[in-house]
Amino acid sequence: MTDQIAAAAHQKPTVFVVDDDPAVCGAISAGITKVIGLPVQSYTSADAFLAEYDAKRPGCLVLDVKMPGMSGLELQEALRARGAHLPVIMISGHAEVRTAVKAMKNGALSLLEKPFDMQQLEEHIRQALKIDAGARDKAERREAISDRLAALTSREREIMGLLVEGKTNKEIALALGTSLPTVDKHRWKVFEKMRVDNVVELFRLMSELAE
Repeated sequence: MTDQIAAAAHQKPTVFVVDDDPAVCGAISAGITKVIGLPVQSYTSADAFLAEYDAKRPGCLVLDVKMPGMSGLELQEALRARGAHLPVIMISGHAEVRTAVKAMKNGALSLLEKPFDMQQLEEHIRQALKIDAGARDKAERREAISDRLAALTSREREIMGLLVEGKTNKEIALALGTSLPTVDKHRWKVFEKMRVDNVVELFRLMSELAE
C-alpha cells in the first residue's frame, strides 16, 4: 500500500451534500457543521459532485433524489459504476415507495423525507461514517495481505496453498517430490513473509482475503 493511499484512508471524513436547491443545500451543510462538527462539501448538482469526488476520500453522501439533469438515483449508479462505495443517505420532498425501493437496492442506507430535523440526520450520518470507516479498514487490510502475497516466490505460494488445505509437511514433500527439510524451510519462509506464527493464523489471513 502506498503512503498516499494509507494517508487518504485515515484522513478526517467529509460529509458531502448534493441538493439542487441552494437554500436547502446551505441549510443542511450549516447544520451538519454546527451539530456534528465535521467537514462538509456541498454541491447543487450531481454532475458537479461527480466531477470532483475522489473515491479515496472517506465520508458519506447526503443526496437529494430528484434533481434536474442527473438525478440522485443516477448519481448512485454512476458511483457504483466507478467502484466507489460511498455510503448514501437519500433525502426527498416526495418519498415515493418505488423510489425508496430503488434507492435501497442501489445501496442507500436510508431515505429521509423533507423536512427532517438535524438530530435525525445526525444519527444516519454517524451510522454511515461508521460503515465507511469499517469498509475502508477492511480494504486496507486486504491490500496489506495482497502485498505480502506478492513477496512470495512461486514455490512458496504452492506450499502455502497446500498448507491452507491442511496438508502436513510430509504430505507436501510427497506431493511436490521434494525433501522434508526443504518443505520445512519454505514453510517458515511463508510464515515470515505472511507475518504469521502458524498454519491456523495463515488460514485466517487467507480467509480474510477471500471475504
